Amino acid sequence: MDKDVMERLREIRRNLGLSQRELARRSGITNATISLIESGKVNPSVGALKRVLSGIPMDLGTFFSFKLDRRDTAFYPAEALVEIGADPISYRLVAAERPDKTVQVLHEHYQPGADSGRVPLTHEGQEGGVVIRGHLEVTVGETKKIIGPGDAYYFDSTTPHRFRNIGPDLCEVVSACSPPTF
Repeated sequence: MDKDVMERLREIRRNLGLSQRELARRSGITNATISLIESGKVNPSVGALKRVLSGIPMDLGTFFSFKLDRRDTAFYPAEALVEIGADPISYRLVAAERPDKTVQVLHEHYQPGADSGRVPLTHEGQEGGVVIRGHLEVTVGETKKIIGPGDAYYFDSTTPHRFRNIGPDLCEVVSACSPPTF
């Protein structure tokens, strides 16, 4: 099997947010065929690959010239972090494109007065973080604490929680959450 074809198809499909089943439906072929191609068990003919790509839609030239993103990279330059927040809170996600990640790592920036919301957050898992600069009010359940540079938090995230920058300066935090929620 041409490993390049299986990797390209899987990456393009995932980048578009399509399941194997959805791509199969769109292209008029079976889900099993998509699965076999992506697992390397079937080497599709040019005609079969064109039918699969019709569900994206993408031509063969674009398919083979698409630069593969090697997800097994260990390093992410600052410009590769994906912004998933909105002003006044910046959440920059590390390794956003990795479909297999089991930990979510964020580089967070809270503008003065920024708040994660009046309604406390809850989700499955655990999370923790370290304040790099500024001050952050962290509420976990009924407990509220103001933490500063070098201070950290860690808790079961099924407990209602909230974050707020109570200081006059930008607050910077590096956090992790498992399992990923973004």
